[in-house]
Amino acid sequence: MPDAMPDSIPDHDSDLITALGAPLPIGNLDTDQIMPKQFLRIIDKAGLDRGLLYDMRFDAQGAPRLEFVLNQPRYQGAGVLVAGPNFGCGSSREHAVWGLQQFGIRAVIAPSFGEIFYSNAMNNRLLLVMLPQAQVDALMAVVSRDVPAQIDIDLAAMTVSAGPLRFAFTLAERHRTMFRQGLDMIGATLAQSSQIAGFARRHHHAQPWLQDVAAKTMARLSA
Repeated sequence: MPDAMPDSIPDHDSDLITALGAPLPIGNLDTDQIMPKQFLRIIDKAGLDRGLLYDMRFDAQGAPRLEFVLNQPRYQGAGVLVAGPNFGCGSSREHAVWGLQQFGIRAVIAPSFGEIFYSNAMNNRLLLVMLPQAQVDALMAVVSRDVPAQIDIDLAAMTVSAGPLRFAFTLAERHRTMFRQGLDMIGATLAQSSQIAGFARRHHHAQPWLQDVAAKTMARLSA
């Protein structure tokens, strides 16, 4: 069964992310800045790419800020952000993750991430890579050149490469498996459906009075 994916996110090789890198050297960039509140008044996920980093990308009249990195021609099509520490801190809004993905961002590399944002991102298959500050600074320098660098993130080798740089990173095995198998949180759960069903059978065999308690209670109340 295919996994649920955010709107307009293409399928990619699950072991390798290869994309143009873009520098975003801003520490403590919170989810309110990543996805401002006015873009949360939706009933689906569509159109969140327009709101991504809106106040940084556009001025008060809605004109693009030409100095902002993602508005510069050399970074058009960037798919990996090299960011500052504590990226995604603040509120828990999952829209920040969806907006990044709809914009075409497939991974963010930073020294650290907001805890809730990290969970939201990894469960939606937006790859977050944590590296020491010195390594992030080195990558930042490479992608900040006049001719920006392509970044390769290899989930089989667990390495990040850009130009002459090559760094190892770590990832929880659960998250690594999800990315390599193309699964989000729902897909990862469904992949264990036989084990879940087996546990339910054993549990209800040992405690039969607990099976369908809610349904039985509602039936009695309705009688």
